[in-house]
Amino acid sequence: MDKIKALWAKYKEIITYVFFGFVTTVVNYGVFALCGHVFHFDVVISNAIAWILAVIVAFITNKLWVFESKKRDAKTLGREFAEFVIGRLITLALESVLLWIFVDKIGVNDLIMKIITSVIVMAVNYIFSKFIIFKKKKAE
Repeated sequence: MDKIKALWAKYKEIITYVFFGFVTTVVNYGVFALCGHVFHFDVVISNAIAWILAVIVAFITNKLWVFESKKRDAKTLGREFAEFVIGRLITLALESVLLWIFVDKIGVNDLIMKIITSVIVMAVNYIFSKFIIFKKKKAE
């Protein structure tokens, strides 16, 4: 049991990031598939709608449980959310361009390409969140 506790303490941030990343991904994929396959929206429009809902889920879970940002004042919340959205906009652009090229221009299956781009996006989002958005100050 002590080994499990030690592993949890050492890898808690990564474990919770992966877990909540999975939750966010389910939201993202579910909305993406619903928009594209049920409502027949364009792939980029479907991706944008899915992204908005996923960003809201990701911000809440990253702030509270992954990076455990304790400050709740309006200024900190506003800064964190703005930085979070800017980081996510950067990766949305990356993901959208990749989807447009590979799905619309080359003809790769949209869901397969969505999985591939999501792996890239999750890695870049982790770096933004850990080292920029929710970076812990030395006093914290």
